[in-house]
Amino acid sequence: MQASFPTQRTEGANAEAVVIYADSRESGSMVVSILKKHCSLHEQKLEVADYLLSERVAVERKTSTDFLQSIVDKRLFEQLSNMKHSFTNPILLIEGNSLFEKSINVHDNAIRGALASITVDFSVPILWTHNQLETAKMLYRIAHREQVKKNKNTGIRGKRKLFSENQIQEFMLEGFPGISNITAKKLLKHFGSPAAVFQASESELMKADGIGRETAKRIRIILTRSYEKSILED
Repeated sequence: MQASFPTQRTEGANAEAVVIYADSRESGSMVVSILKKHCSLHEQKLEVADYLLSERVAVERKTSTDFLQSIVDKRLFEQLSNMKHSFTNPILLIEGNSLFEKSINVHDNAIRGALASITVDFSVPILWTHNQLETAKMLYRIAHREQVKKNKNTGIRGKRKLFSENQIQEFMLEGFPGISNITAKKLLKHFGSPAAVFQASESELMKADGIGRETAKRIRIILTRSYEKSILED
């Protein structure tokens, strides 16, 4: 049986108590329009994720097409890494038809590999919905469960986790362009420490798995470029 939104009669004040933050880039979606009718929805630019449902739960929403495109342009794992560092319970929601009935030329094995990495390497659960209505219902239900039943506040940025020393080292390297959490781990395994990565030459960086010439060049430029003081600073 298909899930439905609670009515004012059945949940009353509880329905009004649910607060969801949506990234401003989601403003034109039907998901936002539907949620506005059933909860207190706040639209603003979010640092990470598309929807914040509590202080610990953030959701990255992708249509099937956007998911495939994010594999191609390598946005996917950077976005997931950012959510992992900011929220204790990040979720990836994929909306639409089968990923394997696609218009974007992505090999089936690459899709399976990405899904495996999301669930195994990143430990991020994936939710699947058919359309925007189902997505809105799912987001509301999670937010209601978090806020009304578990009494979790909704924070703008969420509650940051306490990082282990390994995670802090990974986070340091993820600040470089093109370096995902997976690539950061490969660099640390190859060089042994962030200090060794920072001291490595361009050619030495290229010996690490996953680091090409352009990425190595960008890392060296950022590490050696003089800091330019802003005209707004004293």
